[in-house]
Amino acid sequence: MSSEELKLNVEKALEEIRPFLQSDGGDISLLSIENDKLVRVQLQGACVGCSVNQMTLKSGVEMTIKKYAPQIEEVVNFEV
Repeated sequence: MSSEELKLNVEKALEEIRPFLQSDGGDISLLSIENDKLVRVQLQGACVGCSVNQMTLKSGVEMTIKKYAPQIEEVVNFEV
């Protein structure tokens, strides 16, 4: 999978999970993909400071991204 295809697949994964985050007043944006293995995202809105945002990141976001792009090893949140 090329880097461009990888980015498109990660964006598709984020589009799948975004409605769930938005229903709770949050959102997510893709910041970067490093070495085709690490995805950096930024949780926004109500997701910032939420006590379960790490669980959401690992159980929801990371699992969904890995479904679309299995070579991704980790998803991390960039906190402001």
